[in-house]
Amino acid sequence: MAALDYYLQRKKQILAQRRADWEPARETGVVRLSASSKLAGNTGARPTRMGEHTMVSDSAPGMAGHGLGPTAPEMLLGALASCLVHTYVIQSCLLDIPFDQVEVEVSGSIDMGPVVGLPYEGISMLEDISYVAHLSSTASPEDVERMHAAVEATCPVLNTLKQPAPVRRRA
Repeated sequence: MAALDYYLQRKKQILAQRRADWEPARETGVVRLSASSKLAGNTGARPTRMGEHTMVSDSAPGMAGHGLGPTAPEMLLGALASCLVHTYVIQSCLLDIPFDQVEVEVSGSIDMGPVVGLPYEGISMLEDISYVAHLSSTASPEDVERMHAAVEATCPVLNTLKQPAPVRRRA
């Protein structure tokens, strides 16, 4: 646990401060997020800006890309994996359940046929999304299960995928 002690203690202090900041006026805790992406000329790569950071997304060579970065569906799975790990950290702090390590593997599948114009019934989307959380903890199995349940209840990306929010195109 010593390797994470400093970080988890710092995280607990920050979480306590945010609760103190946001409890009197919950709306101050609502954060508006944004992302944008564009086509980078003839490469087909897509610089994608998320907050103050830019990642390059690309297609595989089989889809006329150069493999310069993850595909958009991979970025979605990566966002889920990252959010789950962060939620485990938060819940560890809130529930006072120690851990030494956490790693989350996320997988899913997508039928690429509709993407290239083949007939398709239903809607084109990622399917069979699942995750495995590898958690090393000295806590009891009951406490670890309590943390898993808290993560399932509070991970925003996981819950957005499980209970989709409407997405609309704006003019």
